[in-house]
Amino acid sequence: MTRRALLSVSDKRGVVEFARALAALGWEIVSTGGTAEALRQAGIAVIPIEQVTGFPEMMDGRVKTLHPKVHGGLLARRAHAGDQAALAQHGITPIDLVAVNLYPFRETVARPGVTFEQAIEQIDIGGPSMLRSAAKNHQDVLVVVDPGDYPVVTAALTSNDVPLDLRRALAAKVFAHTAAYDAAIHGYLTRDAAGWPERITLALERRQELRYGENPQQAAALYATEEPGIRDLEQLHGKELSFNNLLDVDAGLLAIAPWGGAGSGRVACAIIKHTTPCGIALGGTAEEAYRRALATDPQSAFGSVIAFTASVDRAAADAMRELFVEVVVAPAFADDALARFREKKNLRVVRLPAAAAAGWDWKRVRGGFLVQQRPRVEQVGDEAGWKVVTKRPPSDAEWRDLRFAWAAVGAVKSNAILLALDEAAIGIGAGQMSRVDASFLAVHKARQQGHDPAGAVLASDAFFPFADGVEEAARAGVRAIIQPGGSVKDAEVVAAADRAGLAMVVTGLRQFRH
Repeated sequence: MTRRALLSVSDKRGVVEFARALAALGWEIVSTGGTAEALRQAGIAVIPIEQVTGFPEMMDGRVKTLHPKVHGGLLARRAHAGDQAALAQHGITPIDLVAVNLYPFRETVARPGVTFEQAIEQIDIGGPSMLRSAAKNHQDVLVVVDPGDYPVVTAALTSNDVPLDLRRALAAKVFAHTAAYDAAIHGYLTRDAAGWPERITLALERRQELRYGENPQQAAALYATEEPGIRDLEQLHGKELSFNNLLDVDAGLLAIAPWGGAGSGRVACAIIKHTTPCGIALGGTAEEAYRRALATDPQSAFGSVIAFTASVDRAAADAMRELFVEVVVAPAFADDALARFREKKNLRVVRLPAAAAAGWDWKRVRGGFLVQQRPRVEQVGDEAGWKVVTKRPPSDAEWRDLRFAWAAVGAVKSNAILLALDEAAIGIGAGQMSRVDASFLAVHKARQQGHDPAGAVLASDAFFPFADGVEEAARAGVRAIIQPGGSVKDAEVVAAADRAGLAMVVTGLRQFRH
């Protein structure tokens, strides 16, 4: 008995070769629209879908495969007497293989300027229906949704050995694919809705199996969503990225995000250890930015991830030569910089554009997720709500450093204090349980590395609950402070700043990072 395949694909990679292999094995091929035309042009005999259904395609192709002669042929169980009788009664020919991939909905809505009507027309109806019918009946019908599986299926058919585990794996891939497709449509239709949706479907694609997780005894893998970000990562050199490398790469992109826009004329560099900066600075070139960031805390920079907002050139690569670095990440690399980096076989070099901080931030809790908006760079830099609350306003130089410090402290783990001078961090107090300890640690780290806090500015990610943190900074010679304000003891905090002759700016915006 002649076997029948139905091919209807948007992604036509490999479909001609696949159809030619099926025809050589004696299969007859049913096809639709553009796929049928592509096969005919390749000299492959095709039965048009309307010949099978006895009904023409209509409504601009919206209705063509939604027909009992298609779905009956897919769903009929070969060993079920009743199903076989129904096929005979209604003149339905069984379909033994389906190769379908769906209208490019996600690719369409990702394009700038796409209208709602254009997006809606890329919601596939017949494709998912055929895939699900075939996948449900996978014991009798082979279903292929991924062009990458054509060679595997061809080989199995050629050897006349199609094991059940292959059939089941192909069917499982179908349901993962259609679930992700439906999730993308749901996300598009609800993305501008007010409030939080009642249900959220996460569609994640495995990008890489990792050697292990945070510790060697933990298995791990990298999964990506559809949004810009980690799925755009391109590794140019070095051994496989680890779980902890990837966390630090993400933290590095967060740290440099405030300076990622074009036209700033300044390069930002962040040096990351355990997802928090141990150095961060601006410079006129990538080399200058790196040297100034390294100066924050050279000791802690050993084994770090280093992120840049601009292309890394040979001078910057040369400057990093003596430091053991796990990963360098930037939007671009000069050829001679890559050549220098490739002299270190264990150094990972990653090209990854800094994506806009849109969408949602997910934090895993046992049995669920906490979901929040991502911190937005434009909010952090919006000075409309800033207010000088002390008798002395900041000088022009202090204003410049306060703006830098406020942008930089948002990437530091709470409780966070960052000292800055001349648009470079000179001391960072991160992850402390009390803010006064974070202030003490920032001053201690600055002095430990030979920096004088006198004349520096201080940024705090949240308000000072007591005056002690301000007093600690004043004793070190800090001259200006920027912080959110909002404590019940704000008056005492401001009074302490006034007594010490400090300038203080409150932003009205907290920057916790847990």
